[in-house]
Amino acid sequence: MSASNTYRTATISVLVDNEAGVLARVIGLFSGRGYNIDSLTVAPVDESGQHSRINIVTSGTEMVIEQIKAQLDRLVPVHRVTDLAREGAYLAREMALIKVIATGEKRAEALRLADAFRARVVDATTESFVFEMTGNTDKIDAFLALMRPLGLAEVSRTGVAAIARGTRVI
Repeated sequence: MSASNTYRTATISVLVDNEAGVLARVIGLFSGRGYNIDSLTVAPVDESGQHSRINIVTSGTEMVIEQIKAQLDRLVPVHRVTDLAREGAYLAREMALIKVIATGEKRAEALRLADAFRARVVDATTESFVFEMTGNTDKIDAFLALMRPLGLAEVSRTGVAAIARGTRVI
């Protein structure tokens, strides 16, 4: 299989003007071409609120990812597009709120696992917990898989926030 046919996940950061309609244009680019978005976060990133950073996790062949980056770069008002994994080391984290409804031994086991995964209890009743967990996507996915048989009831995830390590900036 050639490198252009290799399927991979990409974490793409896009610096844009913070104005109405920008996110709709970015999402429209993905939906119009049939590209999937696995995770999407957006927030203002400067003191004046003039610029926002959009982090998109997507997957495809190398050729598809290069097309996505090129098409994003042509959108107005995009200032910069970067594929974090291709440009060097980066950090990626997300936060999840995880509700587990359990009693007895399942409740005790959920607490033990939460401690091992460094999930924090942010709400508790006699029959449920809400855990807050921050980490990479794989860590959160692993915790969720362990919580399913214990009474996993609901999950709310933030999406991936990502940033380059060292002195590289977007």
